[in-house]
Amino acid sequence: MTSHSLDVYGKGTAVWLQDDKTGWISAQLVSKDVSGDNVKLTFLTDDGKDLVIETTLTKLSKTNNAELPPLRNPPMLESADDLTSLSYLNEPAVLHTIRTRYLQRNIYTYSGIVLIATNPFQNVALYTQDIIQAYSGKRRGELEPHVFAIAEDAYRAMLREKGNQTIVVSGESGAGKTASAKFVMRYFASVDDKEKPQDVKKSNATASGMSEVEEQIMATNPIMESFGNAKTTRNDNSSRFGKYLEIQFDKNHNIIGAKIRTYLLERSRLVYQPETERNYHIFYQLCSGAPPSEKKNLDLGDYSQFHYLNQGGSGTILGVDDTAEFETTQKALSTIGITIQTQWQIFKLCAALLHIGNIDITESRNTAIVSETDQALITATKLLGIKTEDFRKWLVKKQIVTRSEKIVKDLSAQQATVVRDSVAKYIYANLFDWLVNIINESLSNEEVTKNISNFIGVLDIYGFEHFKKNSFEQFCINYANEKLQQQFNQHVFKLEQEEYVREKINWTFIEFSDNQPCIDLIEGKIGILSLLDEESRLPAGTDNSWCNKLYQHFDNPTCKKYFQKPRFSSLSFTISHYAHDVIYEAENFLEKNRDTVPDEHLTLLKNTDFEFLEDVLTKGSAITSPAAKSDAKRSSVIAKKPTLGSIFKASLISLMETINSTNVYYIRCIKPNEAKMAWKFEPPMVLSQLRACGVLETIRISCAGYPSRWTFDEFVQRYYMLVRSKHWGPDTKKLCSVILDDSIKDPDKYQVGMTKIFFRAGMLAYLERLRLDRLNECVTLMQKNMLRHMHKKRYQALKSSTIKIQALYRRRVAMSELKRLREEKAAITIQKNWRRYIQRKRYLRAKKAIHKLQIAVRGVITRQKFEDLRRNAASTRIQSVYRGWVARRDYKMTLKRIIYIQSCLRRRLARAELKMMKIEARSASHYKEVSYKLENKVIELTQNLEQKSQENKTLEARTTALEGQIKSWIERYEKLEADANNFKNSTKQSTIGIDEFKTLQNEKETLESRYRTSLENIKKQDTEIQRLTSEISKKDDEVARLRATTAKYKGAEDPATVLALKQEISTLREQLSKVKSGVRGTSPPPPHRQENGFLTAAGSSSLKLPSQSRRPRRHSSAEPNEARRKPKTSVDLVMAEAKKPGLRPVTVSYTQMNVPKIRSPSGRIHLPGVEDEPEEEIMKLLEDEETLDEEIINGLIKSLKIPLPSLQNPPSQKEILFPARLISLLAKQMWKFGFIKESERLFANVMKTIQEHVMDFEGDEAILPGAYWLSNVHELLSFANAAERDMLRGINPAAESGGKPFEWHDYERLVSIVKHDLESLEYNIYHTWMKELKKRLFKMVIPAVIESQSLPGFITNETNRFITKFITGPTTPAFSMDDLLNFLNKVWKAMKSYYVEMSVIQQVVTELLKLIGVTSFNDLLMRRNFCSWKRAMQIQYNITRIEEWCKSHEMPEGTLQLEHLMQATKLLQLKKATLGDIEIIYDVCWMLTPTQIQKLISHYFVADYENPISPEILKAVANRVVANDKTDILMLDATPLEDSGPFEVPSPREVTPPDNYLPAWLNLPHVKRLGTLAT
Repeated sequence: MTSHSLDVYGKGTAVWLQDDKTGWISAQLVSKDVSGDNVKLTFLTDDGKDLVIETTLTKLSKTNNAELPPLRNPPMLESADDLTSLSYLNEPAVLHTIRTRYLQRNIYTYSGIVLIATNPFQNVALYTQDIIQAYSGKRRGELEPHVFAIAEDAYRAMLREKGNQTIVVSGESGAGKTASAKFVMRYFASVDDKEKPQDVKKSNATASGMSEVEEQIMATNPIMESFGNAKTTRNDNSSRFGKYLEIQFDKNHNIIGAKIRTYLLERSRLVYQPETERNYHIFYQLCSGAPPSEKKNLDLGDYSQFHYLNQGGSGTILGVDDTAEFETTQKALSTIGITIQTQWQIFKLCAALLHIGNIDITESRNTAIVSETDQALITATKLLGIKTEDFRKWLVKKQIVTRSEKIVKDLSAQQATVVRDSVAKYIYANLFDWLVNIINESLSNEEVTKNISNFIGVLDIYGFEHFKKNSFEQFCINYANEKLQQQFNQHVFKLEQEEYVREKINWTFIEFSDNQPCIDLIEGKIGILSLLDEESRLPAGTDNSWCNKLYQHFDNPTCKKYFQKPRFSSLSFTISHYAHDVIYEAENFLEKNRDTVPDEHLTLLKNTDFEFLEDVLTKGSAITSPAAKSDAKRSSVIAKKPTLGSIFKASLISLMETINSTNVYYIRCIKPNEAKMAWKFEPPMVLSQLRACGVLETIRISCAGYPSRWTFDEFVQRYYMLVRSKHWGPDTKKLCSVILDDSIKDPDKYQVGMTKIFFRAGMLAYLERLRLDRLNECVTLMQKNMLRHMHKKRYQALKSSTIKIQALYRRRVAMSELKRLREEKAAITIQKNWRRYIQRKRYLRAKKAIHKLQIAVRGVITRQKFEDLRRNAASTRIQSVYRGWVARRDYKMTLKRIIYIQSCLRRRLARAELKMMKIEARSASHYKEVSYKLENKVIELTQNLEQKSQENKTLEARTTALEGQIKSWIERYEKLEADANNFKNSTKQSTIGIDEFKTLQNEKETLESRYRTSLENIKKQDTEIQRLTSEISKKDDEVARLRATTAKYKGAEDPATVLALKQEISTLREQLSKVKSGVRGTSPPPPHRQENGFLTAAGSSSLKLPSQSRRPRRHSSAEPNEARRKPKTSVDLVMAEAKKPGLRPVTVSYTQMNVPKIRSPSGRIHLPGVEDEPEEEIMKLLEDEETLDEEIINGLIKSLKIPLPSLQNPPSQKEILFPARLISLLAKQMWKFGFIKESERLFANVMKTIQEHVMDFEGDEAILPGAYWLSNVHELLSFANAAERDMLRGINPAAESGGKPFEWHDYERLVSIVKHDLESLEYNIYHTWMKELKKRLFKMVIPAVIESQSLPGFITNETNRFITKFITGPTTPAFSMDDLLNFLNKVWKAMKSYYVEMSVIQQVVTELLKLIGVTSFNDLLMRRNFCSWKRAMQIQYNITRIEEWCKSHEMPEGTLQLEHLMQATKLLQLKKATLGDIEIIYDVCWMLTPTQIQKLISHYFVADYENPISPEILKAVANRVVANDKTDILMLDATPLEDSGPFEVPSPREVTPPDNYLPAWLNLPHVKRLGTLAT
């Protein structure tokens, strides 16, 4: 066995040697000499010193190798996050691992079930909300060690086991217990449980994300710190009491309440503070933060004026603002339900205590004296509401009650000071208990208690203390730690025992350090506490007599191990605690244990006039009495006042019962240095704390059994190479047995359980050595085969090259011979062809000469023949031209003579006919016809004259109405101006609230807009008046011209003709009057006025006349075309003019011509002679609201089949936007015919239905509906914007129709409301849609970007990829990059196909890419096993695919959202061997913060073939992290799934003309008919 242990100590083995300064120092084994029984080991330390250890094998066997130095772990494991995973689990290895991690800025380390938290003494970015959510739902070990991991583990255990949990936070003062406890509480209050159903999540969450109860629980921290924490030499915020916070959960696992139990408040701190220390924070906060008026009332000043606050000489804390802390305390008190009045009563009591401390007690002849005029005495009694004289009397006197009389005795100054301080301590202790009671009543009332299902307790209690002078407080604190250490040891042993039993392995009892004798020494029946209580009840009891009793009772062999009497002191004693031997000074033990106040003072305080003080004392006494009663053993004993020791003992027993009934988790806080310097590590101090907090004891217990435990899969994946491949198979347990049998010969070194293998200490190191040797053998074999392969390949290459050279030479010789033969053959061929060429050339030359001679002879003969023919043709042509000219000359002469004769004859006949016509013209019938035409002209002119006169009268009436209207506008303007002035004056007043001021400001803007509108309308009216005036002048000119024309015609006829014409005119007038009387039979319409830019009827009731029978159609096909085109009446003329292009028919046109308007009972307006059936049908359709709502809501929205998106053959706009355009068309028709309220109801139903319809879809199903309705809603919003623009220009939508009347302001309000609601709807649809998209994408991001491995050749696994595939088969992530890109393509295609604006597309894609980048980066940052260079290659390849997607979709700026992730992958791939490499990393990864870089480098997963990063590099990287740098963050702000940030509504679209497009498959007859009629 000994030789087996010595085998581990080979040359170069790293070990630990003891050192006086640093505790342990590293060394390497230089030589090992084993000769016989003697063993000699030579070591070389890191500082160059040699150390020799000589021993024998026998001695090593007897001491179980205790003389051998502890082995050092390999560098790969020296920064392990769990101490139990170390190969060598010993004291120096534990200390070095904690130190290494601390210097790398990793303050948390696991040690089995314990979390070791080392205080960094500076703010670190480890507690943000993002990190809280990162640990939510994660199992312990998945992420870095953290206090949040312990809290999550406790929370999950409560859910899983339905049991209560306790988290014990311990450590010495300044180790960070209070901060750790606060972070645990904050985790429970802030975490969002991802596994909790949506319907049972927080329903009353506030803006901070916490419920009201959770905020109240968090508010208890500043309250308890203010009243129970103080500055000490070791800690600026030291808790001077123990606290057990019970966080209560209901059956839905929501926090519903809390309860606080406190232990041993340090009362003496109120009256005395050592040098550089402070009193409780609340007093300094009150002196600094109280308002001047309250300071005056309470007679407060600077802290240095009060004796209770200036003893330590240090009244401020560096970096702490007492004024701001006072505000925080007040806010926290208000949060838990304490009113402002009650708060100032609390502060009043605190001020009274300060004044009590300033009471000056002097001494004269051993008698204490207090002056009657002592201002502190007067102020204190005034604030307390007690009589000054009585309080002064009993400060300096004491009453002794005997059986027969009462004796009053004077006190000395020292005794009087003790009485004064005891009164102050009594009041403050009761105030503290009252405050705790109020908090409990607020957080855990009867209703909450009924609904409590489970609770998680957080125990924040003082750690083990040993100072130069240790008193009663240190005794109680160390007593509590003895109890907690015993519970801790038993819990650890119990867990070890349970696991051995569960795994069914053979085990023997493990001895561990049991401190029960020490506890019995303190709390036994005749223990230190019982003797102290007995002595405290004796009137003559003293510290000296009590100490002598201790010497007498415990001076025996049984107690000698734990109790000793110092040599040079009779008032002290030593107790050997589990952590350290502590010497206690017995002075003042009895006084502190009694903690009594004279009965006279108790009576005086109970009779106070200050009701709040009376309530505090009553409740405070009620709180302490149950604890005292629980410790009463003998009922026969007369009622006694409980001592402080008995109260503490009873509360401690109750605490231990609570802890033992729960599942316990441990957080051990370590203080790394005494000077409270950031990131400074003092090994001896840390080592003593590790012993004190029980961490080393836990390791000792583990090492006594089987400290190293591996599951079968883990063991196989690590050590499968120790056996041959023929043994490999899917049965991992069998393979483990083969490996163990082949590797470890001693069966006592391990045991195989049901799911794990248990190893003795050091066996993993032995297996690691075997593994390394095996890997070296395999590498050597691979090198041998590789070298053989390389040399064989080199020979084959040389042989191949030689053969190729020979073949090349032979080829060259053959090619030379071939070239000679080819040249010879070519020469013969050239000669043959040359001779042929010469002979042929001669022949061709002779042939060409003969041919030319023949051509020349034939040409001469042919030219001679052609000349003869040409001369004959010319002679013939001249002869024919001459004969034709002679014939044409003769014809023209003959024609001219004939025409002359005809002209003479016709002239003669015309003269005769003229003569006959002149005779006929002088006859009377002609004059009669002319006079008849003139009569018609006169009648026409008369009618025109009457018409112009009537028009003048109408224009004058309109002018008068307009002038009146202008006056009303001027009056309204003056009224608006007066209102504006009044409003300006009212705004100058400072008494108006902010909300009322905003309301008035909005009214002012409304009035100003109306004022500007009024000015514009006045200008329009002035323009109209000028136009009408010019028209009147033109009409007058025309009338004058007509009169002049009539006078001229009157004088142009003879009297007989004129008489006849007058008779005809009178006849026509009679006919005309009859026609007019018939027209006037219907009452004329009332005058109309123009208001707010559109025409409104002055009295609509006058138009409601009985409907007349409808006239036949004017354009009936039975009439000829001439009748259709020719107007028959004056009404027809007016209507014809109205229907000309460019003119809009308005009511004023018919009024000018006195044409009646007739309103039917249904509200429609008819004009005589005008056919209006389409309008009537439209109104009937609009009045049928139920049918329209049914078709729009169910047919057009709910049952709509959304077209599938396509980029190759995209649908047209009308195919996508037809729902919005049909709704817009319907709304436009409603406004046109006055259906304002109906349109408002329609829009409300439409918007509600669209929103509910979109929210019904989830996951992938939400992609298409979201994009489709987002585009359609924006189309509706564009329509509303267009309507608003028309409204601001004064365009009335009902100006062209005769619909129902409505008020203009109703229309304005409707348009404004519709526009606002549509903007809200588009906002809601966008966020609802984005919420579903992000939920779906969030599930894909981590598997696709981080876990998927698409790049061949770099596929890796967190363990061993080969053996994992061999045993379990390959595993693939839930989603791949193809799935993610397909999702993005689907979203992009939907938005592009549905004509979503580009700005919205950019918002959507940017938000989704931000989710990918942030989520992936944060996940990579927290996962240690993924931080390798191969994983970085895979992630970078995945990022590249996303970047290519962005570029192909014209979104290159979207890649900026992935920059953090890209730089993180570059960091993991860069070299990290030297400081120069680190500088390169910082230059390349410029976007990453120093904390992020430090985290990634410290998490870097070193492969077996890589050298680990040196501690110097890790330390240099950690030193770059600057404390309190707000820009130096760890995790990026997580993209919330519920919120997509601000949504920028895109610009309105250009509204297209009305379109009645409706797909053929939609059966909406009413909507289709309405669209047809409207367009």
